[in-house]
Amino acid sequence: MTTSAITPRRSVLYMPSSNARALEKAKTIAADAIILDLEDAVAPEAKTEARAAAVATAKLAAETDEYGHREITIRANGLDTPWGGDDLAAIASSGASAVVIPKVDSTDQLEAVSERLSSSGAPDDLTIWAMVETPRAILDAADIAAFGRVSVLVMGTNDLVKELRADAGNNRQALVPHLASAVVAARAAGVDIVDGVFNDLSDGDGFRLEAEQGFRLGFDGKTLIHPSQVAPANEIWSPSEADVAEAQRVVEAFAQAEAEGLGVVTVDGRMVENLHRDNALRTLAVADAIARLET
Repeated sequence: MTTSAITPRRSVLYMPSSNARALEKAKTIAADAIILDLEDAVAPEAKTEARAAAVATAKLAAETDEYGHREITIRANGLDTPWGGDDLAAIASSGASAVVIPKVDSTDQLEAVSERLSSSGAPDDLTIWAMVETPRAILDAADIAAFGRVSVLVMGTNDLVKELRADAGNNRQALVPHLASAVVAARAAGVDIVDGVFNDLSDGDGFRLEAEQGFRLGFDGKTLIHPSQVAPANEIWSPSEADVAEAQRVVEAFAQAEAEGLGVVTVDGRMVENLHRDNALRTLAVADAIARLET
């Protein structure tokens, strides 16, 4: 496994593109990725100005080191809105890492977005982060995740709860089956997936519990609405020193066993198999990728 194949997306922070102060502050926030928002966080009368600001920020990030190694993405308005087409045309040449598309229901929608990007001169490596936030998206998540230009699925849990007419309940019990099925779709397609936002900024303990749940479900990180949520998200999705040390012992034990022609490997008194070695290699690769990002 090579560390270049892993891009940390532990913390993915939404920033309103209409707020110049927020865009400047984003340079100093330790989020792995930033979503410059042109959709929900921007009023209709501010859409054009916000688009120009987002594109300028993405170009600055692509051409300088002012935003470090973090990914800079832009969430466009949907093509069914008055602003969506112009958003995609502008994002195509912005230097952004990806375009985030809201309320993706089908691959037909993704095809239309991809065609608009290509006709606007977008490079092939400008990927799509597809938002999964409707019942249809849950049902078609496997096809959406497998679409050629999609690199990340983004859960839109607020809209999903609304569309389901559900009450998420304690520990998001009403959403867990849908969250899990989206993770399965992402893994089958070999793309990353990030969890939805936590709304109550006054409830730090609640945020941590929900983020830990997302980590256990298999998400690669979490979308965030405030800088205060970045540090706990980064912590939860980072291998601990103990995790890294254990992974190193597993890798070394397998290497020694292979050199000695042994068929059974034990580490810390327990037998481990190839899957444990593969998990250990990924843990080390994730830790290395995080270290490179943070420096």
